[in-house]
Amino acid sequence: MTISTKKFIAIAGNIGVGKSSLTRLLAKHFGWEPFYEAVDDNPYLSDFYRDMRTWAFHSQIFFLARRLRHHKQLLRHPNSVVQDRSVYEDAEVFAGNLYRQGNIDERDYRTYRDLYETMIELVPPPDVVVYLRASVDTLMKRIRMRGREFEQAIDPRYLERLNDLYEEWIHAFTLSPVLIVPADELDFVSHDTHFGLIAQKIQEKLAGKDEVTFLSEELDRVNGRTHE
Repeated sequence: MTISTKKFIAIAGNIGVGKSSLTRLLAKHFGWEPFYEAVDDNPYLSDFYRDMRTWAFHSQIFFLARRLRHHKQLLRHPNSVVQDRSVYEDAEVFAGNLYRQGNIDERDYRTYRDLYETMIELVPPPDVVVYLRASVDTLMKRIRMRGREFEQAIDPRYLERLNDLYEEWIHAFTLSPVLIVPADELDFVSHDTHFGLIAQKIQEKLAGKDEVTFLSEELDRVNGRTHE
């Protein structure tokens, strides 16, 4: 299935929630071009997980620069694109948390925010943001399953703080229509019906339904259909 008019969809959510998997599935389903988050090639990330205070600013600048490059690429791309993690999360969630925890000092954080705020004035927002919401237990389980060595020591309390910031951010976000997916309950990798619901709701968003949508409101119907 393809959508003829060029669109930009961003997949948002905490570490391990399934952004890359949903990006891949949507790209295949709609014929979109996927843009994946730069993780394995971040030269600071393993150092960051060992010593957040020393390497936090460096790692966040790398992610911000990579996101800007992706924005330039996706704007030039002739077809619709789906992006694994938005630039907004880098600043509002991850950098914000590091600053609140004292891992980025005031001077560096102000420099980072100035760069971020200038950047988002220059790039268009997504046509739809899909926010994958999940509990810390689900996130920890999926992090263990995917087996990235540098992620295995992540503190659950760190994920909980990120979840809190994600909720603050998504409820205040007004630049794009938002689709909220309860990833604890919707297994879009294993169940075609669950993925189909997400794809349907994204199409509705692209057709002009710009209010925030909570897929949890339709879970009973979908799960009932799944077990028929």
